[in-house]
Amino acid sequence: MLTIEERERVLAPLEEAWTLPPRAYTDPAVWDAEVEHVFRRDWICVARVDQVGEAGIQLPVDVAGQPIVLTNATGGAEGIRALANVCLHRAMPLVDEPATGRHLTCPYHLWSYDLTGRLRTAPLMDGCAGFEVGDQQLPEIPVEVWEGFVFVCLAPEPEPLAPRLEPLRRLVADHAVGDLVIGGTIEFDSPWNWKLLVENFMEAYHHIGPHRRTFQPIYPAAHSSVPDNEGGPWSLLRMPGNRDDLDGDGRDGLPFLPGLRGRQRDELLAACVFPTLLFAPSSTLAVWYELRPRAHDRMLLRIHLLLPPETLARPEIEAAVPAILDDIDHVHREDIAVNEGPWRGLQAPLTGQGRLSPLERSIHQLNQLWLDRVDPGR
Repeated sequence: MLTIEERERVLAPLEEAWTLPPRAYTDPAVWDAEVEHVFRRDWICVARVDQVGEAGIQLPVDVAGQPIVLTNATGGAEGIRALANVCLHRAMPLVDEPATGRHLTCPYHLWSYDLTGRLRTAPLMDGCAGFEVGDQQLPEIPVEVWEGFVFVCLAPEPEPLAPRLEPLRRLVADHAVGDLVIGGTIEFDSPWNWKLLVENFMEAYHHIGPHRRTFQPIYPAAHSSVPDNEGGPWSLLRMPGNRDDLDGDGRDGLPFLPGLRGRQRDELLAACVFPTLLFAPSSTLAVWYELRPRAHDRMLLRIHLLLPPETLARPEIEAAVPAILDDIDHVHREDIAVNEGPWRGLQAPLTGQGRLSPLERSIHQLNQLWLDRVDPGR
């Protein structure tokens, strides 16, 4: 897929490394390889626990063309299941919109399943030889919850995720991301390759450009750093702030997250769990970028505001959520231009690989993960 020279450039130490070649973003055949070797084999984040933690919940999602419904028969994180969202009869999707209820009922012929995926009723199937309603079960998909994020994996016996993320968990532990809940959401259709957004999210180098009036004065690009991920399926970007007074509330007027002390109260983090979980804890809140890649040239993006439930319960904070979302929207719109621009540039015939900056260590780490899965020298 990549030439020997292209691979060597990507695999080189950061000080000598280059980006992925343009066709890694623009070629539909590369997307097909990503579907097969990444999205159908890796753990993919699809929800937060607070979206699916109540008994009776039914949340449809899609991973690499596989319709899935997240259900919860008993309540709590331990009750979350992921089932194939396709009726066993004639392949009709069972749930199209988020719902609650005790049963999954196919709208086509009214076959009905309980929330564990067991078939309960199949009307007018009397006389069908060898067919027993109680023997029919929707395929179940492995589920894992990490820091409040719900992951699914289409591989039949996947390696557990949490042990491989333990170094990252320790680095973000004081932010208690697992305790946060969704306070609001904004949504964007994004007509470009998913990796462009991931790469932009995971470097502060561009603060000097599109964010020169927003992030750069607060989180200077030159102060950012990225720890060694030791080959794990994650990367973390640290962006120290320049505030001197760390008493009172945060820059946005919200109370500091309770576990933060000292300089943690003026630091922004950005984390990626490969391939598509992006979240950014700050001193007062976190944002979750929910990526839903659809093809090589489009994806749906939902940006969720995450807050401690006790903070969100305060009337003045609940009233302030629209303004906070407006600020998040403003920053992302600054980023849209630097996703759209490279997307056009990558399709130009004279575009090749580019050199990485030392400030783009996360991109270098993620490129190694991508290459290992999509084109490991085959």
